[in-house]
This record gives sequence, structure tokens and C-alpha cells, in this order.
Amino acid sequence: MNHQPFEEWLLNDTSINAEQKRELEAHVRTCAYCAALMKTDKVLHDLRMALPVNGFTARFEARLAARKAADRKRRALGFVLFAVAGSALLFWFASPYLSEFLASPAGWIAALVEWGVFFITTLMASLQAGAVILDVLVRFLPPFAWMVAFSGAAAVSLVWSISIWRFARWGAPQGV
Repeated sequence: MNHQPFEEWLLNDTSINAEQKRELEAHVRTCAYCAALMKTDKVLHDLRMALPVNGFTARFEARLAARKAADRKRRALGFVLFAVAGSALLFWFASPYLSEFLASPAGWIAALVEWGVFFITTLMASLQAGAVILDVLVRFLPPFAWMVAFSGAAAVSLVWSISIWRFARWGAPQGV
């Protein structure tokens, strides 16, 4: 026997029309399974909701607050242990260099200045090379290609802005 539509009508709390109601009543008269299902559903709907014991919410909130405090304390302790261990390891690895630096800081200062000059000249050379490449690229691509590229970038930034706005307003989606 096919119980599918009748089972759905009984289990889903949706309203059914008069014809479906007649079909359901006729089917329930002939089918013991659906009759038991209907009786069980009626018994469950007629039950009175049990009230929680006095002080349940206060005890639950206190237990939740204690659990959050313990979790916060555990995280803080983990962070402190991680920071102390990292600092000790860093000091251990840096101790030969620190002793050498403290013995002769002039050499390190000269090396630091040399590195700074190298960094600045490398940055300036990279910027000049980028300017040359950009100048060649501007003349290489037709204006239509630039229009398409800027339109695509504008579309991506618009979608990104809307998604950030939605996440900020309604929160991140919670899954399926």
C-alpha cells in the first residue's frame, strides 16, 4: 500500500484542502499504520509542555558563564605560555648575535645602514622598471581592452562591497 502522500500530510503540519482531507480519512479507515500514526500525532499535540524547574535558567546561565570564564582563562594561559616559550626560543637563537652586537655595535650599525641603502635603491629600481613596463603596456593595448579591464575591476569591487555589506548587516551564512 502506498502511504507516501498520506504520511506527508500527517507528519507535516501543513493545511490540506477538503478533498485531501476526505482522502486521508478514507485511507486512515483502511490502513492501520496511518491510523496509528494519526493517533500518535494527536496524542503528541495534545500533550502539555512541561515547565522547567524553578531556577533552571539561572543555573543554566551560571553554568554557561562559568564555562565561558574557564575557557577564557585557559586561552589566556595558553597565550601566555606560547608567548613566553616563543620569547625564550627567540632569545636563545639571538643570543650569539646579541653578544656580538653588544661587543661591537659599530659594525652592526654600518651593516644596517648598508641594508637600508640597498633596500631603497632596489625599491627605486623596481619602481622605474614598473613605470617602463606600464608605459609599454599602455601603448600596447587598445583603449577597448582598458575599458573592459576597468569595467571588470569595477564589477568585482561592486560584488565585493555588496558581500561585505551583507555580511556586516546580516552575519555570515551558517551553512545549508
